[in-house]
Amino acid sequence: MSENIIFRKAITEDIDCIIRIIRQAQLYLKANMINQWQNNYPNKETILKDIENENSYVLLNDGRIIATTAVIFEKENTYDNIYKGHWLSSEKYVTIHRIALDNEYKGEGFATLMIEKIEHLSKINNVFSIRVDTHKDNIRMKKFLVKNGFQYCGIIYLKDGNERLAYEKVLL
Repeated sequence: MSENIIFRKAITEDIDCIIRIIRQAQLYLKANMINQWQNNYPNKETILKDIENENSYVLLNDGRIIATTAVIFEKENTYDNIYKGHWLSSEKYVTIHRIALDNEYKGEGFATLMIEKIEHLSKINNVFSIRVDTHKDNIRMKKFLVKNGFQYCGIIYLKDGNERLAYEKVLL
């Protein structure tokens, strides 16, 4: 891992790199028969909207974009109702969506580093809770979340009715 790591808001010029990483993730999920991020989601329009709303972030290693995510400080409506469990806190929270890492950099700690950067960003914005959701079959993501201090909280439903497992991490 290089010492020249930057975590910053994405800009429109980053779109091709972000989409390349998203496509890698979509192919991984499809190959592992995980029905998440299929049917042309997320797509270029989704990412451009994230950039426009200043929610899109990228992680650079030696100037190269190697990871992407959306970090959203507004309330997530699909998190209003949680089933078969409960959230850890009722305070303001940050939501992570669309997290993906370039295949070439998997297993080197960059995804964990990105979580640490999101935690720092949350704290400087006086938000001490991070929420995220994933597909029940996405075992790799579930393990990653637990490894990084997230706790399983219950089930939420997306706008389209799809079920997701919900996780939260309360920051100290």
